[in-house]
Amino acid sequence: MTKSILKSLITTKKTTLLSYLPISFLNKGKHVRIICTARSAQKSDLLPAAQLLESWGLKVSFGTTIGKMEHQFGGTKKERLADLQQAIDDKDVHAIWIARGGYGTVQLIDEVHFSAFAKAEPTTIIGYSDITLLHGKLQSEGFSSIHSFMPLELKNKPNTSIESLRKALFGEQLTVTIPNTFALKNQELKAPIVGGNLSILYSLLGSNSFPETKDQVLFIEDIDEYVYHLERIMYSLKRAGKLKSLKALLVGGMTDMNDHETPFGKNAVEIIQSLTADYDYPVIFNFPAGHIEDHRTIILGKEIHIKITDQQINLTQ
Repeated sequence: MTKSILKSLITTKKTTLLSYLPISFLNKGKHVRIICTARSAQKSDLLPAAQLLESWGLKVSFGTTIGKMEHQFGGTKKERLADLQQAIDDKDVHAIWIARGGYGTVQLIDEVHFSAFAKAEPTTIIGYSDITLLHGKLQSEGFSSIHSFMPLELKNKPNTSIESLRKALFGEQLTVTIPNTFALKNQELKAPIVGGNLSILYSLLGSNSFPETKDQVLFIEDIDEYVYHLERIMYSLKRAGKLKSLKALLVGGMTDMNDHETPFGKNAVEIIQSLTADYDYPVIFNFPAGHIEDHRTIILGKEIHIKITDQQINLTQ
C-alpha cells in the first residue's frame, strides 16, 4: 500500500469515522516480537507465552527490553522507545505483543513514529490496560489493533481467553454471548469498536491520541479505582462530548472497585447508568474483557456486530 493511498484512506476515515485499516492477520511462519513499553519482565516468565505462539506455528523473538530494569520499568525511556520503534520498523516483525502493562507507555507515545504502518501489512499491536495509549493513538490515526491479555498473564488464563486470542490473530470469527441482564430492548447494530482502559482514556482527553467516538461502539474497563473517581471520569468524558453520539457503550470488567468508610452511594454500574441515561444507545455490561480471568479478545478499529434479544446479547467480529 503506497503512502498516498494510506493518507487518502486515513483522511476519509477521519471524515466518515466509520472504518479503519484492518490489522494484518497472521499465518504460520509469521513473526511475533515480545517487548516492554512499561513495567519490566523477565524472559524466563515469558517462555510459556513464547511456547504457546510457537505451538500455533509462529516465530517468536524477544525485544532488547526483556530482562532490563530501571526502577519498575523495562529499561530506560530511551531503551523502551528504541525497542518499540525497532519492532514497528522491522518489516519481518508482523505483531508486537507487549509483555505487561502497569505504567510507562505514556512516556513514549509522542516520540513513536508510525510511518512504517504504511507498509502493505501493518504491524499488529497486542495488549491492554496501559497499552490503551497505543490503541488510542493507532485508532486516532485510522489503524486497528488487538485488545487482549498480556504474555505474563498466560498462566492464569482459561482456554476460552487463549482461544479468542488465537482466533483474532489468525482472522477467525470472534463470538461472545452474554445474558441480557438489564432488559435492553431488542435491536441490532454494527459499528467499529474503540476504547480500552477507562483511566487511560481519561488521561488522553484533550490530546491527539483519544480515539474518535462518534458513531462508534466505545469499550471501557478498569481496575482498582475509587467509585467517586469513576464518576469523575465518566463526567469528564460526558462533558467532553465523548459519550454523546455512540452506537453503543460496552462495559467490561470493573474490577476491585473501592469505596470510603462513608459510602459514596453508587456502585460502578449505577454510576455508568446514571451518566448515560440521557442517551438512547444500549449500554451493555459484563462483557468478558479487562482485568478479569476470562479476558476475551477484541479487535479495536474493526466492526462489531451486536444483536440484542430478550434473553441474550450476541457480539461478533
